[in-house]
Amino acid sequence: MFVAPLKFETGHLYLSLEGNEWMFDTGSPNSFGSIDSLSIDGEQFKLPAAYMGMDAEQLAASAGHPTCGLLGADTINAFDVLIDIEKQEITFSKEELTFEGASLALDAFMGIPLLDVEIGGESYRMFFDTGAQVSYFQHRSLQSFPPAGSLTDFYPGYGEFETETHQIEVRLGGQMMTLRCGGLPKMLAAGLMLGGAKGIIGNEILPGRVAGYFPRRKQLVLA
Repeated sequence: MFVAPLKFETGHLYLSLEGNEWMFDTGSPNSFGSIDSLSIDGEQFKLPAAYMGMDAEQLAASAGHPTCGLLGADTINAFDVLIDIEKQEITFSKEELTFEGASLALDAFMGIPLLDVEIGGESYRMFFDTGAQVSYFQHRSLQSFPPAGSLTDFYPGYGEFETETHQIEVRLGGQMMTLRCGGLPKMLAAGLMLGGAKGIIGNEILPGRVAGYFPRRKQLVLA
């Protein structure tokens, strides 16, 4: 088991490894960084310098926060992970962790987790993306929900984009939450369709609770 310091700043999660800060991003299939390898709980990982044309310097500029790189699904999914923003800790374990809370079944596409979300009595499949500072809902009804202002976001290989957001009540694992949801550009929305998803659940579900992300067991637990 390995416990690392965790920050939630500029709308993103950052963990500290060997004095370097890394963005924690379940929504990226691949990791990358300005150093070529790192070790987590005794596991060694080789890293490319960039992913889809984005390197650590560009990531830091887009996120507005210094970072050594990004930890994606190819690294994260080797572990059970506990995310505790209040304690500012993130735990990685090669062994199975026991954690009680509302359990959600996960599927995956290219290593990116998928879960079922209820909106307006209908069930929608969405990606769980800790690299997304807000959520996204690719549905014609988005405009009918209360407006929540515009937001500038970014995605590797695409760059920055602006979206108008809305407040949407969702049911996730039996819990009701109000999420700030935007709409994606057509090119990024096409990627959702490949995975059979209608949107993205971002990291806004994490503050105020502890989350257990167990990709090897296809499970997300929220407490």
